[in-house]
This record gives sequence, C-alpha cells and structure tokens, in this order.
Amino acid sequence: MKFSIITIFPELVRSFLNYGLLEKAIQKGLVEVEVHDLREFSRDKHRKVDDRPFSGGPGMVLMPDPLFRAVESVKSRQDGRVILFSAYGRILKQEKVKALAAADHLILICGRYEGVDQRAIDQLVDEEISLGEYVLMGGEIAAEALLEAVSRMIPGVVGNPESIEGDSFFQQDQFTFPQYTQPRTYRGLDVPEVLLSGHHKEIEQWRAKNRKTRRKKNEANS
Repeated sequence: MKFSIITIFPELVRSFLNYGLLEKAIQKGLVEVEVHDLREFSRDKHRKVDDRPFSGGPGMVLMPDPLFRAVESVKSRQDGRVILFSAYGRILKQEKVKALAAADHLILICGRYEGVDQRAIDQLVDEEISLGEYVLMGGEIAAEALLEAVSRMIPGVVGNPESIEGDSFFQQDQFTFPQYTQPRTYRGLDVPEVLLSGHHKEIEQWRAKNRKTRRKKNEANS
C-alpha cells in the first residue's frame, strides 16, 4: 500500500518513518511512503504557499495553486484517494481505518495555519478527517496517526495477526483486558491467580468480565 503525504514540514514526517514496525514494514515493501514538500510546488521565488484571507481575519490560508500542483503531480504517477486533515472532518475511528486499509494509494494533505483555500478542498479532496474535537497546529501528527493505524491493518506489518484482532476498537465496542507480566508479585501487588492457572475457559471468562468492568470504570471517570 502506498501513502503520499503533502506537508510544509517534510522532515517532521520523514523522521517518524525511521522507527518500530513502520520502519520494518517500509523495508519489507509492505508499505510505501512518499513525503512531498508543498513548497516545492510553489511558483514563488521565496517558495511561498500561504497568503492572507480575503475579507480579513487572523492568520494565513494555504493557497490553492501549490496544492493543485502537488496533488496533480502525485496523481500523475498513481491515482489515489485524497484526504485532508481538518477540524471539520469525520472523526477517525477503527471502522474507517479498516476501510482505508483496502485502498491502494492514500494522498494525505497536512493543513496548516488558519486553513486551506476552499477551492482546493472542493476540487481536490475526497474526504476530510479529524482525530478528535481539538485543534492541532497542523496535520502532520494526524497524518502520522492515520499512517500507523492503517499500516497495522496490512497483513504482515504486525507479526501476529491475533494482536490485530485483539486490538481495542477492532470490532465495535471491543476493549482490551488488563495485562500482566513478570514478576508475579511486585511491591505487594499480585498477578490475578486465574491468569496463572492454565485454565483457558476461566481465563477467557475473567478477561470478558474485566473488559466490561474496565469500560464502565472509564465512563464513570469521564
């Protein structure tokens, strides 16, 4: 699967690709990531990609021409679904992540400043996505989050498929259960005996019970 990320801070994204399972997936050819510097598509000698909004207002807006040129350049080599990270987009959930994993090519636009010229949104963007009801300084972190979440769905990226199926949110209302490792006792805190028993049915029952209890506890504290 291929990701093309358009940003004014390409090194911020490239550094993210050098760690963990994502780096290994890229090395294995399971995931391909291209990072494009939006400023390379500016016609301005100073590589300007933003300007003041018409009718006034605070901040700057990403201009349409560099965005059109960047997306058209990427699509000239391979067509793809264009996503803009925006506070007005649909909040990213696991069902959407699984759907996006079926795509061959995702083109991710990282917004900055006060927003993006609406003409670029109307003509270039297939959908807008948000990480949540809060505002980031730009779309790079959102792009990295989507990249990592979608990559986990690609066969071979995570070694054990059961790790994926057991993820929180992999299915609707699915939450994980408490996990323990060595030592059995730490500062007077013991691992639940049932997890040491070897009785698989009892362990599954314990996990199911505590998954539900854990969710209710989180809701009560929210």
